[in-house]
Amino acid sequence: MKKLIMISLAFIGFLAAPVIANDQTPSADGAGVYFISPKDGDVIKGPVTIRFGLKGMGVAPAGIEKSATGHHHLIIDAELPPLDENIPMDEHHKHFGGGQTEVTMELSPGTHTLQLLLGDMNHIPHDPAVYSEKITVTIK
Repeated sequence: MKKLIMISLAFIGFLAAPVIANDQTPSADGAGVYFISPKDGDVIKGPVTIRFGLKGMGVAPAGIEKSATGHHHLIIDAELPPLDENIPMDEHHKHFGGGQTEVTMELSPGTHTLQLLLGDMNHIPHDPAVYSEKITVTIK
């Protein structure tokens, strides 16, 4: 009986794993996010206006369920978060859940990395994840 229970638990665990992955919202084929401005290597006097580009999908605010849409998240001086979990909300992960496509912000003088990550209505990256190349900018 003990062996049967262990086998059953192992089988249930096997079945549960794909269910978690399938909870992610699918992205559209060929979708991509990118920076309109600034460009990689730019030297900027603050405050800096960052404009987000999106191709192959649309922008919708957080909480709005609509196929092939998402909203922007700006990652500052950090690596991509886990791509199957909620995107953190802190000084390194800025959420634009209102559907914004640009922001003007102060960054401290020095070199910074920026990256975009599209999130679904629940702030979870799509499957496959839609994220930009990481760029580096210098603030005077």
